[in-house]
Amino acid sequence: MTTKFLRIGALLLAGASVLVLIFWRSAWAGHDQVTNQSSPASRSPAGHESLTSPHASMPGMAASDRKILYWYDPMHPAYKSQKPGFAPDCGMQLVPKYADADSARSQMAPGEVMISPEKQQLMGVRTTTVQRESLVRTIRTTGQVTADETRIAHVHVKVNGWIDKVYVDFVGQLVKKGQPLFTLYSPDLVATQEEYLIARRGESNLSSSPFAEVRQGANSLLHAAHDRLKLWDISDAQIEKLERTGEVSRTMTFYSPVTGFVSDRKAFPQSSVTPDMELYTVANLSTVWVMADVYEYELPYVRVGQRAEIQLSYYPGKTYTGRIRYIYPTFDPQTRTAKVRIDLPNPGFELKPQMFADVQLQVNYGKQVVVPQEAVLDSGERQTVFIAAGNGHFEPRLIKAGAQVDGKVVVLSGLKPGETIVSSGNFLIDSESQLKNAMEGMQH
Repeated sequence: MTTKFLRIGALLLAGASVLVLIFWRSAWAGHDQVTNQSSPASRSPAGHESLTSPHASMPGMAASDRKILYWYDPMHPAYKSQKPGFAPDCGMQLVPKYADADSARSQMAPGEVMISPEKQQLMGVRTTTVQRESLVRTIRTTGQVTADETRIAHVHVKVNGWIDKVYVDFVGQLVKKGQPLFTLYSPDLVATQEEYLIARRGESNLSSSPFAEVRQGANSLLHAAHDRLKLWDISDAQIEKLERTGEVSRTMTFYSPVTGFVSDRKAFPQSSVTPDMELYTVANLSTVWVMADVYEYELPYVRVGQRAEIQLSYYPGKTYTGRIRYIYPTFDPQTRTAKVRIDLPNPGFELKPQMFADVQLQVNYGKQVVVPQEAVLDSGERQTVFIAAGNGHFEPRLIKAGAQVDGKVVVLSGLKPGETIVSSGNFLIDSESQLKNAMEGMQH
């Protein structure tokens, strides 16, 4: 354990050596110009105690009145001398050890340091006030417009046959629900029409039969023929025409089941078709999907129902608003993203499938206690800020940090609004605090 502490102390001392050398050399240089004729005790560097002691002097006591116990090397505190001078090993200026230093230090919290205004300016120390404010995070990503899969219709026939005429003959054509697509000749359809007419006549002739079984049988045959035509997508209007005219149609017309744009077509005149062939694909684009890619570290902030803003380079200055309706359970290992589906109204059909879009997702954190991100020293295991206690005193405090948003850190615990903390130069203050603790440990 002793070896571990010695190693830590050595690392801290080595890391802060340059800082200490700069401050003490500059402090000694300025001090010597003013006190060239003073006593050895008065030639001690102004404010040097900020690196080794909490106070440069005791309140109400001049530096020349303080009792000096000995002089020591700040880089190697084990070296002591009864008179001022330079350390024989490193050439460092010896500094005095005052008798009242321990009592002054004992009044300070662990890790607390005192830094003179001059050194604060030299270190670039700036402070800020802890505030509670509304925090909104913006997740920016890209997406692609696709058709709404729940509004896509696939047109098939349920019987074998041959296409006679085609009314919708190109991809991209807008069709209305109930609009004719093509006509089909099918021997099965012709035979079923004939069976329906025969069953219709039989039901009419046998409806007055004194035998209930005969009447029920005729009625069952009629319903069976009618249901077969309905199952083969023959409309009620076509069946009514068949009943009214009593004539079998050679071809039957098939209609679009939805309003939308034709995205695929395989129906051509005089071609044979089977039930497994997809003749048309019709997509209703009144609502479209935007498939956005969200990185894995941003997924915890995405929720179903969350508002999304979409912009496209094709329409500068225009913003579309939608909602997240689904977060896909799969993950792309190559891009480290997951798909998020945004439903978007598209009444004017401006948004077209395969368009690229810029997506912004707003994450509202509500009112939170926040501090600047540079004010937090994060070691990986703990987060620390320095409290400006006044009169040059700075005290380290552990906090529990939350989300980082636009250069600010949410503080979950450890700080209250109105407290003053160091926002710049805190790394140098932390180095000085650790150096102070290490030197105190080595001196004792």
